[in-house]
Order: sequence, then structure tokens, then C-alpha cells
Amino acid sequence: MEYILSDLFFQSHFRYFEEICAIPHGSGNESQIADYLCDFAKKHNLEFYRDSINNVLIKKNATEGYEDRPAVLLQGHTDMVCEKNADTIHDFEKDGLKLYVKDGWLYADGTTLGADDGAAVAMMMAILSDNTLKHPPLECLFTVQEETGLCGAYEFDYSKLQAKRFINLDSETLHTATVSCAGGIRTEIEVPFDNYPLQNSTIKITVKGLFGGHSGVDINTGRENSIILMAKLLGRLYQKSPFNLVSINGGNKANAIPRECECIISVFDKMTVKEEIKIIANEIKKQLIKDDKKFTVRVDNANNINSGMLCFKDTSRVLSVLNLIPNGVYTMSKSMEGLVESSSNVGIISTNEKTVNLTLMPRSSNEAKMDEILMKIEMLCKLTGALVSHHDRYPGWEYRKDSEVREIFSKCYEEKFGKKAKFEAVHAGLECGIICSNMGGELDGISICAEVEEIHTPKERLDLQSLSDAYEITTKMLEQM
Repeated sequence: MEYILSDLFFQSHFRYFEEICAIPHGSGNESQIADYLCDFAKKHNLEFYRDSINNVLIKKNATEGYEDRPAVLLQGHTDMVCEKNADTIHDFEKDGLKLYVKDGWLYADGTTLGADDGAAVAMMMAILSDNTLKHPPLECLFTVQEETGLCGAYEFDYSKLQAKRFINLDSETLHTATVSCAGGIRTEIEVPFDNYPLQNSTIKITVKGLFGGHSGVDINTGRENSIILMAKLLGRLYQKSPFNLVSINGGNKANAIPRECECIISVFDKMTVKEEIKIIANEIKKQLIKDDKKFTVRVDNANNINSGMLCFKDTSRVLSVLNLIPNGVYTMSKSMEGLVESSSNVGIISTNEKTVNLTLMPRSSNEAKMDEILMKIEMLCKLTGALVSHHDRYPGWEYRKDSEVREIFSKCYEEKFGKKAKFEAVHAGLECGIICSNMGGELDGISICAEVEEIHTPKERLDLQSLSDAYEITTKMLEQM
């Protein structure tokens, strides 16, 4: 293949990252990258294990003098969030990413880059292939479906691991290491309705131009959720000019703040409704932050609609759910300033012939607060006749007061950058909680990686120098572990 980073070819982590980008590896589509990792293990005569859902474990023996030290687990995930701009032609099931470099940052053209968590995969491969490094026994775990509920980490057979310490490589910054994270859950809601023959005039409303972002780390930025803004717009409109909902669709991922949403409604007076929508949209726009300055509401005629519509009662039920459902920051931490303790994100909405469907991702580092959010959702669904189910709940990763791994990182970081390291707890789902709980909860570890910005959006970018810095610090840590 032709390498964009050919001038950095001698650094294997860059070469491996480009090779990963050439392989489609969205969540649930990791078989090709699993093949690639297993072929890599065979080529380097390394022990490996691949399970039925394409988690891959590759082990490497300790170097001379390190044989008696406890094994170290390096871990990251192989799947990526597949988001693209509306005008970008790209098939994530078949196409590799088109990369380009600008001002020291690596981007993908019109799509997400997958540095979350391709950077980890590339770093682990580089470490496994370098026989000049000094390290204890290594267990490199490449999990799948992290972005859709940490499914790979849940399903892995942890009897295959012996490690007592770990370095998770799924952080988005090297200069602030992660030492704790929130747990989460995936919630599905179905609002059933009766389908009535379409009447009157139909229009399509499209909300777009929002910035979006990660539903955990970006939930307190003030960036708006397109589904919730559409709900506000429709709620206000319904109070002035009742209409029949035909369909509403938006968002692609439960863990991404949705950027676009569209709906079709049936109205009595098309011109009056269009003017009212314009007024409401202008009022909403005045309340948005700068990140969402490209927000627009477009109204078009909707012709040749093959579906029916919801009655007024069912339309009102759907709007009630959307306008009352917990979304955004729920509580802030009382022990760590600025840290979101619990939140919820309405990530996806879709309509079929019988139901309007919602997918949410509540998160919390406090299990009681998580239960509180779920209780509110369940009570709202009971009141509105909606059906609710919860899936793939995963635990948080509790802060460890005394950590040898954290001390080793501090030392390596200070030697590299001449300043003290910073640590944080994050309001995002990491696999660390699942891994620790499945290995007895006694694992000592940390989460670090390269600098990656705007993850889960087509503006995602990787700082190339930071990838080398992260690799250097990780290898220095292994030498001291």
C-alpha cells in the first residue's frame, strides 16, 4: 500500500496505524482486523487467541531479566465509530479511510479517523514487534464493539489473563492520565402508535449543522442534541398549531451527541406552520453556544409519502417522551470539581410502521444516581404507555488510592516533559471497569494514549508527535514495571 506517513515509516506505530486505517473496522465489522492481527501474531511467532466475536489476545514472553515480574496487560479496542459528513461518499463496510496531514495532525477526509482506538492497536503492535524493548510478560488484549456498549470486554474469557497491572490505551490525551471512569448502560424505548391514513399537507423539517461530539466527555460542553432541539421545536409548534407526526429520525450512535434530525408532519395550514417554525427556530438559535453556530432548520414540502400518520393522541405521547426524557448532565461530582457524575444522552431516534424508537446512553460513576436516572425513564414510559428495556450495563472503574503504576507513569512523564503529570476521572465509558471487575478488582492500572481531538465526528484528528510521545512513555513504563 502507499503510505501517507512514508517519511515516518521507520517508526512502526505510524506504519501499523495506516495499515489499520486501510481495513474497514466499524463496530460489529471487526473480522478483517482480527484476521490482520492473527496474521501479525503468526508472522512474529507470538502466542495468540481469537474468540467467536473477534476479540484477539496476543502474548509475548518477558525479556531477559524480567521473567519473574508479574505480567502486564496492554489493552485497547479495534472498532471505531463510523461517522461521515452528509456529502461524503464512503462505505464503512468496504472502504478504507482516506488520510491527510495538516499542521502535524492526521485526519480522514470527510469521515471519522478511528484514532479512537486505532492508536492503541498500532502502539501494541509496535511493542509486540520490537525485540529491543525490555519488559515483563505482555498480554495485549484487542477488544471489539467497545463503541456499542463495551460488548467485547464483556464477552472475553478472562481466565486467559494472568496480569496484575495494566495500561489501557484508550484515553484521548497523554498530558492528563485517566485513573477512573463512569459506568453506563444502553436503554431502548419503544413508543407504540396506531397508524392512520395520511391526510392534509405534509412537510419535512430538518435540523442540522450542530457540532455533536462524545456523549460522555462532551456532555457538559453546552453542545446541543439535534433530537432534543427537534423535540423542543415540535413541542412549541404543537401548542400553537396541532399536527400529526408522520415520522422522526435522527442520530446514528448511542454514544454520540446527534448532529442532525429530520421529521415529517401532517398539517392543516402549511404556510402558517412554516412561519411559526421559522419564529421558533430563530428563538432556539439565540440560545446556542458558538460550537453550534451553524445550526439550521430547513422546511421542505414532503411529497409521495408511503406511510400513514399518528393520531393527535399518539403524536402528543411521542412529544411528551421526547421533551421529558432525561438528557444531558444530570448531576455533578461533589468530590471532584468540574467532573460530571451522571448524565444521559438521547443518541438515536427512528420510526417504523408501529413504533417510534429511542436509544439512550445513561452514564454515572455513582451507581445510585444511575438507578435514579433509570427510575425516571421507567416512570415516564409507564405514564406515556411506552416500553423500555436496558442492556449491557457495565461498571465504573474506581479510583485506586495507592497505585504503583500511577507512580511509574508520573516518573516517566516528568522525565520526558520536565513537569508533573496530571490525573483525572472521566465521564466516559472505558473497558477498565469491566476488566478489573472480571479479574477480581485488584488490578492496578492507568489509561493513557496520544492526543486525539473531536472523536466520534468527521473532524477527528490525531496529533502525530503525541503518538510517538505516548509510545515512548509506554515503553519506558514497561521497562520499569
